[in-house]
Amino acid sequence: MTWLTQYTADRQRLIDAHAYQPSSEKDACGVGLVAAIDGKPRREVVVHAIQSLKNVAHRGAVDPDGLSGDGAGLMVEAPQAFFADKVRVIGQTLRPGPIAIGQIFLPRTDLGAQDRARAIVETEVLRAGFYIYGWRQTPIDLSVVGSKADATRPEIEQIMLAAPSELADPDQSEALERELYLCRRRIENAVAAEAVPGFYICSLSARSLIYKGMVRAELLDQLFPDLLDPTFEAAYAIFHQRYSTNTFPEWRLAQPFRMLAHNGEINTLKGNMNWMRSHEIRMTAQAFGDRDGEVKPVVQAGGSDSAALDNVFEVLVRAGRSAPMAKALLIPESWSNDEGLMKPDHRALYAYCNAVMEPWD
Repeated sequence: MTWLTQYTADRQRLIDAHAYQPSSEKDACGVGLVAAIDGKPRREVVVHAIQSLKNVAHRGAVDPDGLSGDGAGLMVEAPQAFFADKVRVIGQTLRPGPIAIGQIFLPRTDLGAQDRARAIVETEVLRAGFYIYGWRQTPIDLSVVGSKADATRPEIEQIMLAAPSELADPDQSEALERELYLCRRRIENAVAAEAVPGFYICSLSARSLIYKGMVRAELLDQLFPDLLDPTFEAAYAIFHQRYSTNTFPEWRLAQPFRMLAHNGEINTLKGNMNWMRSHEIRMTAQAFGDRDGEVKPVVQAGGSDSAALDNVFEVLVRAGRSAPMAKALLIPESWSNDEGLMKPDHRALYAYCNAVMEPWD
């Protein structure tokens, strides 16, 4: 019996015995940010983020194989110059506007499922008006992947896209990200409907790109040689080392997620998810027009507590809320018994937030 077969059987036995709930996945992690104050991409940001990630390696566990970890990752500003070179290498001519990049996990051992997943991705991005420059196999170094991580390792590929002409201008950046979000949600729902296993979109954006995996934090840059390329530059980078608290590490549950890198340990998770399902019945947004149904269900099944929070945070921002306002709605300050210390305007803000959304504590 292989390790993966034994692992899967043991996991299912715990589920059947009600000793483990996949919906109760929680994190307890190391997280941080490196950013250029002037907002200009530079190599130093990526280098410092990689070193910072290595410095929080103690926040994650290591398997007895010595290489498999709970999960580590980087979210970086999408390196436009780096991917412009990749587009030229495959013989394509750059179109106006930024390059959108999708970092995608595919089922490595099921070639038929891979083909079905790629077909769904291509169908939906073309339907949304994007031009496909091409697919790129994300370079990886298997020498730093442990036996446990390798047993569940996905095929990792990138799809490079040109924005529709009406979304190519810089002042259409928010609209472009919203369209990419809706496109990703359609893809995810279509993949789920066809029961394609092992499919996951780490990121699909013209602003950000996520590299993550079930490796030790100090080995992430070796796993993904892109991160070591001198031309790979960014204005910001968010790093994360996952610690799976009494749960099972998985490649897709490594962080950062698409909007957040979060410490986990959300104790109100089940109630929050139930409330979110009830909110979906009447949820609408002018930004989505008549396409509200494409974002539902908001919380995707099988994620961790941090993944669920990321799902809700993302839909709020894509619907038009600012990131600070989404944060205030979901993770408010302790305010109800702080009457003497908090400004009245701040108390009024949090009272409003409490009426709109239950806090994720």
